Amino acid sequence: MKGERLKTLTKGIILENPVLVLVLGTCPTLATSTQASNAFGMGAAATAVLICSNVFISLLRRAISDKVRIPCYIVLIATFVTIVQMILNAFAYPIYEALGLYLPLIVVNCIILGRAEAFANKHGVLDSALDAIGMGLGFTLTLFVMASIREIFGNGTWMGLPIPVLADNHISILTMAPGGFFVFGCLIACVNKWFKNKPKKKDFGCEGCPSASLCQAAGRKECEAK
Repeated sequence: MKGERLKTLTKGIILENPVLVLVLGTCPTLATSTQASNAFGMGAAATAVLICSNVFISLLRRAISDKVRIPCYIVLIATFVTIVQMILNAFAYPIYEALGLYLPLIVVNCIILGRAEAFANKHGVLDSALDAIGMGLGFTLTLFVMASIREIFGNGTWMGLPIPVLADNHISILTMAPGGFFVFGCLIACVNKWFKNKPKKKDFGCEGCPSASLCQAAGRKECEAK
């Protein structure tokens, strides 16, 4: 049980990364990954909404009719997005202002609605919370890594702090849409390469067993004795 829950928690980081493997949430990924601070803010906001929505959908999964489950999910998600917006507006206004329209668009983020439909409405509260944390971490880490690459090489800064040499020799296109797609594609290629080189588990069947002939002979003798 512990092993399964650990797998549920960690699968979203690499094995089922929502951005690089499942290719969900591409729009906010490309739009908010120009600065590392904005990317971290978007990841944290989406993770908070994901955890709350997964937990509540799991709690209410038996009470929500299948015919209206999607509208109910959207209402719950929209509620938590509104709460997160109000919190950021009150305590982190620079991030709230920087994210702009993409903050309320978390409501239609495919990652959140996808985990609600694929996982939360079929599993318990704890498992749904672990799934949300794992997927949120995967989303946040991907955004942060992608934004760091684009900001460092495209703007010559990191977290708003200038970097010597790069500040005067940056590649501006990386902060634009073409650069975003380029970095996004490179990260997906790296993940695919990692999966390709990862050793696969061998299937140890009878054919690969050195004692297969002995087992077959023993089986024949047992049949003859009967």
